[in-house]
Amino acid sequence: MATKDFPAAFTGLRAILEPYGPEMEVIADTDVEYGLNTHWRRPKDGYPGYFGSVKLGKRYVSYYLMALYSFPELVDDLAPELRKRMQGKSCFNFTAVDAELFSQLETLTRQGYEKLAVNGLLDNADG
Repeated sequence: MATKDFPAAFTGLRAILEPYGPEMEVIADTDVEYGLNTHWRRPKDGYPGYFGSVKLGKRYVSYYLMALYSFPELVDDLAPELRKRMQGKSCFNFTAVDAELFSQLETLTRQGYEKLAVNGLLDNADG
């Protein structure tokens, strides 16, 4: 079992999300949280679309990817090792760096981004 290393896990997971930052709204950028919203807004109330975040907690470093909630079929082909890290529908918990699983999360994040793009959920058409 890997030695716990929350700061390294946070840095590695943050690196998966950061490439999307320039085209999104950065809603958190601290030593313990990095989060992104899309520029899409819900028509009903203008609430922003949440893309994802990474948070350093007391027991885990959590990686949230909201596209999994909207498009649950994205998890159909997850490796069992990554699926074991899931909590709920859109969260993965880590205590240390796992290069193999981080690589899978990077692919999953790209797939989620592409699903949001195809479905018009990154930007509002009129804004």
